[in-house]
Amino acid sequence: MSQIKEITPQQVEDKMNNNDDFTIIDVREDEEVSQGMVPNAKHIRLGDIPEKIESLPKDQEYVMICRSGRRSMNAAEFMKERGFGNVQNMEGGMLKWQGELVF
Repeated sequence: MSQIKEITPQQVEDKMNNNDDFTIIDVREDEEVSQGMVPNAKHIRLGDIPEKIESLPKDQEYVMICRSGRRSMNAAEFMKERGFGNVQNMEGGMLKWQGELVF
């Protein structure tokens, strides 16, 4: 069983609307991201996570996103193992996202 908390797409949208201080990381591949991303999300492909997270502050809150929630859960678990204390996974991924998209 994973140690990662899951957050619903609606909760992510609520956090965005409340201007909460958190970072969304989209771990999908380039061609998936070209179909639309959550506004203000950072795109870091899953395969790039090990090298790219070195530059991310560990005390920030992160919400990980992919297409269905599986790859982002793997990324969240990897980050947690590397000392990131506040990492959540968006349940259901972009398949469940009802909010605005940016291209």
